[in-house]
Amino acid sequence: MAEYNPQEIEAKWQKRWAEARVFETETDPSRPKYYTLEMLPYPSGTLHMGHMRNYTIGDVVARVKRMRGFNVLHPMGWDAFGLPAENAAIKNNTHPRIWTNSNIAEFQRVLRRFGFSYDWRREISTCEPEYYRWNQWFFLRMLERGLAYRKKSRVNWCPKCCTVLANEQVVNGYCWRHEDTLVESREIEQWFLKTTQYAEQLLDDLKQLEGTWPERVITMQRNWIGKSIGARVKFAVADVAGVEPIEVFTTRIDTIYGASAIILAPAHPLVLKLIAGSPQQEDAEATLARMRQASVKAEDLATAEKEGFFTGCYAINPFNQEKLPIWVGNFVLMEYGTGAIMAVPAHDQRDFEFCRKYGLPIRVVVQPEDSEPLVPEKMTGPFDEHQHGRLVNSGPYNGLSVDEAILAMSTHAQAKGFGQRETIFRLKDWGISRQRYWGTPIPVVYCAKDGIVPVPDNDLPVVLPENAKLTGEGGSPLAATPEFVNTTCPKCDGAARRETDTMDTFVDSSWYFYRYCDPHNDKAPFDSAKVAYWFPIDQYIGGIEHAILHLLYSRFWCKVMRDLGLIQHDEPIARLFAQGMVLKDGKAMSKSHGNVVGAMEMAEQYGADVGRLYTLFATQPERDLEWSEESIEGSWRFLNKIYRLIDRHATSLRGVKSSFHAAVATEQEKALLRRTHQALRRVTQDFEARWHFNSAIALIMDLYNESHAPLEQGVRPEIAKHVLEMLTLMLAPMTPHIAEELWEMLGHTEGLSATSWPAFDLELARDEEVEVVVQVNGRVRARLKVAVGLAEADLIPKALAEPAVAQHINGKRVVKQIVVPDKLVNLVVA
Repeated sequence: MAEYNPQEIEAKWQKRWAEARVFETETDPSRPKYYTLEMLPYPSGTLHMGHMRNYTIGDVVARVKRMRGFNVLHPMGWDAFGLPAENAAIKNNTHPRIWTNSNIAEFQRVLRRFGFSYDWRREISTCEPEYYRWNQWFFLRMLERGLAYRKKSRVNWCPKCCTVLANEQVVNGYCWRHEDTLVESREIEQWFLKTTQYAEQLLDDLKQLEGTWPERVITMQRNWIGKSIGARVKFAVADVAGVEPIEVFTTRIDTIYGASAIILAPAHPLVLKLIAGSPQQEDAEATLARMRQASVKAEDLATAEKEGFFTGCYAINPFNQEKLPIWVGNFVLMEYGTGAIMAVPAHDQRDFEFCRKYGLPIRVVVQPEDSEPLVPEKMTGPFDEHQHGRLVNSGPYNGLSVDEAILAMSTHAQAKGFGQRETIFRLKDWGISRQRYWGTPIPVVYCAKDGIVPVPDNDLPVVLPENAKLTGEGGSPLAATPEFVNTTCPKCDGAARRETDTMDTFVDSSWYFYRYCDPHNDKAPFDSAKVAYWFPIDQYIGGIEHAILHLLYSRFWCKVMRDLGLIQHDEPIARLFAQGMVLKDGKAMSKSHGNVVGAMEMAEQYGADVGRLYTLFATQPERDLEWSEESIEGSWRFLNKIYRLIDRHATSLRGVKSSFHAAVATEQEKALLRRTHQALRRVTQDFEARWHFNSAIALIMDLYNESHAPLEQGVRPEIAKHVLEMLTLMLAPMTPHIAEELWEMLGHTEGLSATSWPAFDLELARDEEVEVVVQVNGRVRARLKVAVGLAEADLIPKALAEPAVAQHINGKRVVKQIVVPDKLVNLVVA
């Protein structure tokens, strides 16, 4: 008997697939298409089994859809620009391109080793000029339409890196790379893309994704866009000459009589003016500097310790002329609203915490209608259920409902000129400037005569110089490369200077999946007709950590391309799936945790199919998976059993035609056929509707266990072959190498790539028993296993005989019987 040798089998079939080009695809309007895609990886380090889970899920979907007759696009590429490559190049004294390309080669080797069914002709790498040329082309189109612009903006700045840091790269006020370097808050010139122009569309079009995207992703995006309808109100600053009024945006203008203070963000431009010349100026500036360095992130506002200080100045409440102290608070963000709030502690949780801490008064101005009146001294928290309240202590607005008051007060503020109704969004424009080398050069030049001048299309791409010196310090390496910086103005041919910032790498990944449709086009980003065939993406697979930035920017880019006339659709991704993480020792598998299981090591020890099978079998794909060596061994043993079973029968069955006639089959054969087709029906459903790959594998394992003995005892050859073929075909999307080998062993000369997914026999696939829920007055009291189609006359006595049912009927009369065949019995008693 031959032994299962995964190394030999997997190499054999990977070679055959490549030679036959079985996964290559072209547009074909005569066939239904299916575009399935995993988020493109960043090529750094080595691929581990956490990564393999993601790619295996996508590959199963692609293979099933091919077997179902779809024209499948399943590409792969590399998110190849970025700061990690630049840092690694500095550390290893090599060029980022060399470091990146060596990683790409290793990633490709591992993905090929696992047999993923990619059309490798479509491979892209975002660091190649052939790709990033089109980043620059899109930027120029946005510049023409006012969607790309340059302005001063306050940023986190590391004086050692000489670059902008994201909020996540600031750790306790210090640079994440230099623990001894305090991050500064600076205003610098940066390039932005006007995502806010599409805020309403980005929000409204989430409705198109309901039911096909995870609800938590939709919620996260909705919150990130953050639409708020309210009013902007001006509070004049008292007794300080030359200071403009403080503008506050509020969704609760109805509570303005309850304001205890005005609180400014630490970065608000008025703060320094207000504290200038005061006795507390020196202390206030020191506190302010510390607050700016330890800025609170938006996601931490609810739990962060509130901190602030009084500026010594006052603002005038325009509704009652009361003087309100002006404070600075660490929980007020410059990025949201106007960077200033009116603190109403009786009716807002954050305001309540801040004002209680600093002894500011609490004034109730909305009393609940259906409970005891609020007493400020006894309040342990704010009353913010405004839909159940009416105004008090609010002058002429007393007695109004909250909604009535909001309308009346907004109208009054607008009529008097100190306020106006306004809708704002939390979403801000996308700052794309990075002071690094390894990214897409921004295609503009600066001319003393003509100002900012776009690079002409026919001069694209603006290519990164190979000889830039990378140190990680002292600003952009491009700025220190004269042959790159010094150029001529496209307008006047005079001396000019190139932009030395490069683009945020989220630009690269915002539209890459369109390039897969036409990866070698040197005349346009893509052929619109090809994109029209393949889009939208039918299934996109990736981690929940990309729920906001990557997916939101991709949606923005899609809408821009639509408005450019390149595409016709509003949303790029029809279905989104977020897989769970792979854990080991309770932590996410990662190099930093030191708990990775290398993908290549896995393939060399057990074979790729075993690794694929285990990641699918251990749990449902949306759940986290705890790595288990014991379970790996179980997957290895199962594939060995399947191989040995078919190997024992293959020679005698090779020339036999697979068929079955249940009507003339023996009882043993009928039972085997029924189990086979019931398994096939449920596996088909698991692949198509639920993605319960783990239960599909369990069904296949059960079928093996139940068919093993009848096959050994002897059933007709055509039935034996049919059962073994069904086992093989059900395994094929998940463990493709061994399935191809088994298929060939059974006598097939055409590979599985030319084989359709099998259809189950409806009669044979019918369940023999079903579970019927028994309710008494609508409450579940029992569950019965009964024969399919059991008549109501026979079902009711069985339900009544159940002890738990009888207990709840005892002494009562059944007045109505509601029966849903094969599903439900509801007994109404009185």
